[in-house]
Amino acid sequence: MFGISGVYLSVKKHKFINLKAKFFQKNGGLLLEQHISSHGSPKIFTSEELKVAADYYNQIHTFSPVESGKVHKGLLSNGAIVAITETVVEEGQIGRFINEIVTHTKINQENVVKLLGCCLETEAPMLVYVLARNGTLFDYIHHVNGKKALPWHILLKIASESAAALAYLHSAAETSKPMIIHGNVNSSNILLSDCFVAKVFGFGSSRLVRVPSNESQMNTLVQQTVGYLDPEYLQTGQLTDKSDVYSFGVVLLELLTGEMPLSFNRPENRRIITSHFVSSVEQNDIFQVVVPQLVNEGNREQLRAVAELAKSCLKLSSAERPAMEEVAGELRRLCGSTHSS
Repeated sequence: MFGISGVYLSVKKHKFINLKAKFFQKNGGLLLEQHISSHGSPKIFTSEELKVAADYYNQIHTFSPVESGKVHKGLLSNGAIVAITETVVEEGQIGRFINEIVTHTKINQENVVKLLGCCLETEAPMLVYVLARNGTLFDYIHHVNGKKALPWHILLKIASESAAALAYLHSAAETSKPMIIHGNVNSSNILLSDCFVAKVFGFGSSRLVRVPSNESQMNTLVQQTVGYLDPEYLQTGQLTDKSDVYSFGVVLLELLTGEMPLSFNRPENRRIITSHFVSSVEQNDIFQVVVPQLVNEGNREQLRAVAELAKSCLKLSSAERPAMEEVAGELRRLCGSTHSS
């Protein structure tokens, strides 16, 4: 009986090893190994390493093919606390996916979440990032997960740092490389460190998402990100650097108003907040929509300046929007005026 049981376990283990090898090859593991042999980095994690890392925080033990974007918290053997994210790569995009991993591991900017490496021997590839442990900007704006409102000077600093990170991505880590379009800018993808340093997260393969082809997909998109989406993207299906600028403009108005970009609980003419916000700025009525706490802090000129900046980012025509470097420069200037006042 023991012998039969031993043979069964051996066969099962062999099948599991073969399955991991199959996923590794399907997910571009051989291509990534070739790059590492020539240039070094990124690190390729095994599924067992990530299982042990996630087990420390009693997370899901098996990394299964669930929806793209699910995040697990983990502790690596070297003591690093990481975010382990599942991603889905469309068929025919493996080469591009591997190139993005290689590019992203080279990024070394203080306001961009650091990508350590990946695991390719699971059905859904896993990306491993250094974790910023103080929640997200979304948490603080909307007072969820036990987070409370932040003072204006901290919010302005976070906005400035986030803009700097996006400007860096657009300029490309290496001048010989194409710009990196984030493609999913929103307040949930701005993580915060213990000292409220902004860490932009969630860029890369998110830009491979296509315009929804049916009502079910559109409903899902509406619930997740439509409030941040560039209107031109919905028409053309093409993400550009100016798409990130538009989405960042939505983050700025979210920060100013404390409102969700999209809410069916508001009157119909205010369900999507961008048009109402732009109208308020144009009518010089901005302080009627800004969070009262921010107005009461006495930073009216800065609030007005950020509102005008947000309005310029939200232009329907991408050609009329500023470049991310210009946005970052203006926020940096406003931060400087805070420190000098």
